[in-house]
Amino acid sequence: MLVKIWHDNPNPKQIAHAAEVLRADGVIVYPTDSVYAFGCSLKNPKAIERMGAIKGKNESVFTLVFDSLARVADYAKVDNPQFRVLKRNLPGPFTFLLSPLSRVPEKALAKRKSIGVRIPGSNIARALVEELGCPMLTTSVKDDEEMVEYMTDPELLVERYGRVVDMVIDGGIGASTATTVVDLTGDDPVVLREGLGELI
Repeated sequence: MLVKIWHDNPNPKQIAHAAEVLRADGVIVYPTDSVYAFGCSLKNPKAIERMGAIKGKNESVFTLVFDSLARVADYAKVDNPQFRVLKRNLPGPFTFLLSPLSRVPEKALAKRKSIGVRIPGSNIARALVEELGCPMLTTSVKDDEEMVEYMTDPELLVERYGRVVDMVIDGGIGASTATTVVDLTGDDPVVLREGLGELI
């Protein structure tokens, strides 16, 4: 199912429908402020398993998506210096690695000792998480078969993944560059991958 949602002013009814899909063990493809991504509700173990199967176990590196900074500390350890870095750079095209708290399911961690945290600069993504009422678990869409790292065209995403996901949200052509990944688990921020975001 392909659903067009305008980025500048997301339709509340369409956002509510997408959130219902997520609550019903659904997996979706949705736009972020970088590449398109798979997403599911953090509270749905079946959906987490489905998303891992779609992506492949060796490729399943999951990130938590929030609508604001308000709930990040419910799921990850955030001290004052870390919070200042998050506040300066979010919303934006960053993935920040933090130490998870017990509320993050083991399936989401896949034996990792850190979890990525995102607050995208995408109105669609943030509205969806706000309506869902809990973080989304997410992982970027990669297109290895076509030798293109990330898929950016929603119609091509439907062709490729329409049979294995419950909804593809068309928010326009996506970026082809991923987020900047920053490790905040040590004493100082460490940029692990240069992407769209410039750390300040």
